[in-house]
Amino acid sequence: MFPDRPCASRQRGFSLLEVLVAFTIMALSLGVLYRAAGGSVSTAAHGERHGHAVLIAESLLARFDVVPMAGINESGRTDDGFQWRVDSRPYATDGAEGGTEAVRWPFHALRVEVQWRDMGREHSVSLQTVLPQDEAPGSSR
Repeated sequence: MFPDRPCASRQRGFSLLEVLVAFTIMALSLGVLYRAAGGSVSTAAHGERHGHAVLIAESLLARFDVVPMAGINESGRTDDGFQWRVDSRPYATDGAEGGTEAVRWPFHALRVEVQWRDMGREHSVSLQTVLPQDEAPGSSR
């Protein structure tokens, strides 16, 4: 009777299969977004802990202007889970300048290592410097 009017069976909406496919695509997309956001948060937290470890190591290095003749060998732990170790060893220098024997002033290589556990893995930061010995051998104060 009315040829321009579409059939009533074609105007029902989405089939169950189309709805399930749409929900599956949406769930996969949200899962990827949540994983990316979670990874960003954990990366930021790791960066913060790494920066804190560097500050601890720099503070420990700043404690020493000179190294005692016996050297340094200290370790400890902070309240927030960082472990640290400071040690020194003699640093070899050339005692001759311009063909004449110069006064040798001993140096020590000072090393600071800070370790911590983050997300089930061990991490560490290590800083090094060279400092003079407190007294040169044979000198008097």
